[in-house]
Amino acid sequence: MKIVFIILMIPIVRGEKKNSFVGLTNLGATCYVNTFLQVWFLNLELRQALYLCQSTCSDYMMGDDIQKEKDYEPQTICEHLQYLFALLQNSNRRYIDPSGFVKALGLDTGQQQDAQEFSKLFMSLLEDTLSKQKNPDVRNIVQQQFCGEYAYVTVCNQCGRESKLLSKFYELELNIQGHKQLTDCISEFLKEERLEGDNRYFCENCQSKQNATRKIRLLSLPCTLNLQLMRFVFDRQTGHKKKLNTYIGFSETLDMEPYVEHKGGSYVYELSAVLIHRGVSAYSGHYIAHVKDPQSGEWYKFNDEDIEKMEGKKLQLGIEEDLAEPSKSQTRKPKCGKGTHCSRNAYMLVYRLQTQEKPNTTVQVPAFLQELVDRDNSKFEEWCIEMAEMRKQSVDKGKAKHEEVKELYQRLPAGAEPYEFVSLEWLQKWLDESTPTKPIDNHACLCSHDKLHPDKISIMKRISEYAADIFYSRYGGGPRLTVKALCKECVVERCRVLRLKNQLNEDYKTVNNLLKATVKGNDGFWVGKSSLRSWRQLALEQLDEQDGDADQSNGKMNGNTLNKDESKEERKEEEEELNFNEDILCPHGELCISENERRLVSKEAWSKLQQYFPKAPEFPSYKECCSQCKILEREGEENEALHKMIANEQKTSLPNLFQDKNRPCLSNWPEDTDVLYIVSQFFVEEWRKFVRKPTRCSPVSSVGNSALLCPHGGLMFTFASMTKEDSKLIALIWPSEWQMIQKLFVVDHVIKITRTGVEDENPSEAQYISEPKLCPECREGLLCQQQRDLREYTQATIYVHKVVDNKKVMKDSAPELNVSSSETEEDKEEAKPDGEKDPDFNQSNGGTKRQKVSHQNYIAYQKQVIRRSMRHRKVRGEKALLVSANQTLKELKIQIMHAFSVAPFDQNLSIDGKILSDDCATLGTLGVIPESVILLKADEPIADYAAMDDVMQVCMPEEGFKGTGLLGH
Repeated sequence: MKIVFIILMIPIVRGEKKNSFVGLTNLGATCYVNTFLQVWFLNLELRQALYLCQSTCSDYMMGDDIQKEKDYEPQTICEHLQYLFALLQNSNRRYIDPSGFVKALGLDTGQQQDAQEFSKLFMSLLEDTLSKQKNPDVRNIVQQQFCGEYAYVTVCNQCGRESKLLSKFYELELNIQGHKQLTDCISEFLKEERLEGDNRYFCENCQSKQNATRKIRLLSLPCTLNLQLMRFVFDRQTGHKKKLNTYIGFSETLDMEPYVEHKGGSYVYELSAVLIHRGVSAYSGHYIAHVKDPQSGEWYKFNDEDIEKMEGKKLQLGIEEDLAEPSKSQTRKPKCGKGTHCSRNAYMLVYRLQTQEKPNTTVQVPAFLQELVDRDNSKFEEWCIEMAEMRKQSVDKGKAKHEEVKELYQRLPAGAEPYEFVSLEWLQKWLDESTPTKPIDNHACLCSHDKLHPDKISIMKRISEYAADIFYSRYGGGPRLTVKALCKECVVERCRVLRLKNQLNEDYKTVNNLLKATVKGNDGFWVGKSSLRSWRQLALEQLDEQDGDADQSNGKMNGNTLNKDESKEERKEEEEELNFNEDILCPHGELCISENERRLVSKEAWSKLQQYFPKAPEFPSYKECCSQCKILEREGEENEALHKMIANEQKTSLPNLFQDKNRPCLSNWPEDTDVLYIVSQFFVEEWRKFVRKPTRCSPVSSVGNSALLCPHGGLMFTFASMTKEDSKLIALIWPSEWQMIQKLFVVDHVIKITRTGVEDENPSEAQYISEPKLCPECREGLLCQQQRDLREYTQATIYVHKVVDNKKVMKDSAPELNVSSSETEEDKEEAKPDGEKDPDFNQSNGGTKRQKVSHQNYIAYQKQVIRRSMRHRKVRGEKALLVSANQTLKELKIQIMHAFSVAPFDQNLSIDGKILSDDCATLGTLGVIPESVILLKADEPIADYAAMDDVMQVCMPEEGFKGTGLLGH
């Protein structure tokens, strides 16, 4: 491991060739920053001006010795750039870490940003910072190098008046859509625009709106001309950015004289840098730069830490274009003539003004900066020396190990001389020189008798006693396994088991033939049909257990063994399986009464089976069935008959309640009565389940109205809520039905609604009184608790439904379910056994008392009822997700991305007609509650995101460089 590590560290030393450059570390997604830093570094005028900036670094170098021992920390952006440029110029490292500069700007290293926007903002920040310098060459360097001027010129068609608006520029933003050549893009940038119709121009001379023309005139051009190719544009259909992967041709020389207003000057430019974005998407990819060395005229490719020199002083973009090919159907690359290039990935071209003078080749690093660089180089050299020493030590150890292996390898084979067994795995690690050799450990190969297990021979190696002595003396370990170490007992047992396995095949055929014969008289034995089907497998498992480690046995001699390689779930199922012939045992340990589960076999067949399962329960044919089970069977039949009778009587007594017909409604009070009674809907559901399937459900004996009351005995519902949201929790009962309910069930509390003050002339003035009355405090507490439950849930289920073509392909997807329908999901459930019945209903025979339900118990009960009545039925095109109220919409979008393969920026989410757009908001605050259905409309994907160098960034509403130092924060 150490040797490999050191070899990997060697390339970080800078090359010895002249004009070799230093790379920059990619801190995650900062490749766009690295490309611009390299371009600016190779602008010699800018570098020279930055070196002349006043900084605290010189004060630091003039300080005392204690201060000099501390690492230098730049304070301003200019100081960071100074130090970074000095390291790029004279560092001995192959690449340096720009984290100080990136941190000073406040950039997120994990978020890829718009490179063009970064260039603009940083140039503006740099210009503002340098404006405070006293030296004019430093103060004006940004304007001298990058600033040009143009004018927006508007000409009135009526009077010919010309209006000019002067403006400075640091780069020209060129539209590339619909163009193939750079010159066409420049021409479109400067072309004349007509202002007509509603877009007419107000002429101050004419004092009215007139038709006019407008265009841009270039007044002056900078020494360094930055041309931004607008590859990243806004797509109105998707609402997001996209990249234009179209080829644009450009030449190595660019004559700008035809485009400027004042002719006669020198306007011929040479290409000095091409900035590349590899990738087909605006939200992912990788940035690199091809930059021309102004001193040697050679082209270099800067790719973060890696720098590659182009052959023959020529710009070569072919490889970069091939990497961006997303599919074979893309446009082919056009042919380029000499001195011209075509690129589908270039997003910025940098041209330098041609001059007769040679560039200044003597940009010297100031002494105070050079001393800092020398310190860093010294630290780096010390580290290199330390690595070299470690490498030497590793090589020496490797040589010693090689000699040892060479010495012993010839003596390893065991011939006629005494031999020992050593772990084959240990020998392989001993031969591996990259890892230190550990002591020999043979414990894994021992049997329960602490000797060599015969089944472990395959993972052992027989070596000479001479080699074994050397191994144990040098590395230690044990136990030593000599020629006498093989366990005789295990070998004998192994042979016995093998003989039994061979005999099992013959006995299996014999038993099958015996089972075909008819058993006569009382000579047979009862055997479970399930046991007969699996007896051979059970016997094999028992033999395998005996063949394996005896310590793993579960102590049963009847075939119930556990495989140590099985999972926990499989072991649990294995434990629940019955041993041979135990499938016909009743709970009392006697012969079961069901003859369908057993069959009679002959005495000869039973003798064969008993050889393998000597402790299996034995039931001769004359054996009587369990007497207790017979009594219970008769009682069960009687109970079933009784339940059927009770269910039939209750169904006949309350036909409309069972069929959910002719039910009263509070919002439309029936005219023929002034009193209605209330029971819980849960009681009605449980009672209907019993009536439908009386043999599978226990009878309902108590109404259990306490669940609808608070601890003080007050009603928990208002009249208004019982007509709306709480209507699913209660059932209204006619007075005649209530009389029957009182006869059939135990009523703990009477709840009724009485209508008073009814007159034929004006029935709307009626008043409604409940008995017992509403408890305002508990009602308020319940509402607060319900709101908290809906906003503070964890691991709740919601449903996301994908919409196709703005149509929701879903039927009957409303969350409401009619719990009073003829067949519900609950009706299909098995009846709960005793002890698992709902605590709000005493369903045992003769039970008349019930504890009062506390406020918390009531809330739990009501939540249960809500779940039962509001359960959502998942439909096609829908997926269930587990969410929590405190997770953000952004996190939900990532879950949806994994479930539907739709990128977050292509997701349009809504719930109940409300658009979900705030990605930082929590689901609780957005109104997403358990069982909610969220609609997902997916935009068409922008492009294929595969095969990108950088990790795809999840696209959320863009904040750009908000909160960074580029905006003055």
